[in-house]
Amino acid sequence: MGGGILSSAPLPRAFLDRPSHEVAPDLLGRVLVHGDVAVRLTEVEAYGGPGEDPAAHTYRGRTPRNAVMFGPPGHLYVYFTYGMHFCANLVCLPDGHGAAVLLRAGEVVAGGKVARSRRSGGKAVADRDLARGPARLAVALGLLREHNGIDAIWEGSREALRHLDGHGPAHPLTGWPAGSVVLLEGRPAEPAAIRSGPRTGISTAKDTPWRFWIDGDPTVSPYRAHVPRRRSTAATSVGDVPSS
Repeated sequence: MGGGILSSAPLPRAFLDRPSHEVAPDLLGRVLVHGDVAVRLTEVEAYGGPGEDPAAHTYRGRTPRNAVMFGPPGHLYVYFTYGMHFCANLVCLPDGHGAAVLLRAGEVVAGGKVARSRRSGGKAVADRDLARGPARLAVALGLLREHNGIDAIWEGSREALRHLDGHGPAHPLTGWPAGSVVLLEGRPAEPAAIRSGPRTGISTAKDTPWRFWIDGDPTVSPYRAHVPRRRSTAATSVGDVPSS
């Protein structure tokens, strides 16, 4: 594995076994690795549990769609939105609680060529825009529907993928099984550089200050207040779940 933040230790499950609004600021500066690409997280949003946070997918309880959010902590909750984008979240709290942190933006710190090929469609993309926004981040990392529920904590990911040991290519950045997604310690953001404010683009609990970002980082996405859409089936974040 390379030097610097890519040589940092995998984070333990206990790191995510806390309320999402406590985990969220602590995720800033951490690194999520999948395949050839690694992203240093610079912006996240916390979403709470059933009956607690009306902007969360879990607000009305457990469903087949949101089941991954109910634990265990450290798994990815990947959902499809607007009929065209995937967004990725890290599950928090023990089994049954239903909370997560949406990964809103980050800096691609390894695999820039791969991330750019996924993002560009033949067009030029600035470095700061490769993972600037939740859909772009998911595309850069190559996270799709089949990654919903995958364990991003190394001991769990290793166990789930143990059948690949010696039978397939190693993870290009970590040397671990190629299918693994791993959350690394990275370099935590300095507390003085962390800012918080309202979450982006949600129609309920819109003033809850659970969006966290690294002040002055160019990869942080612009804040956008919710704008009502005519299509009631759309969802812009972990919030705004279509009613059914």
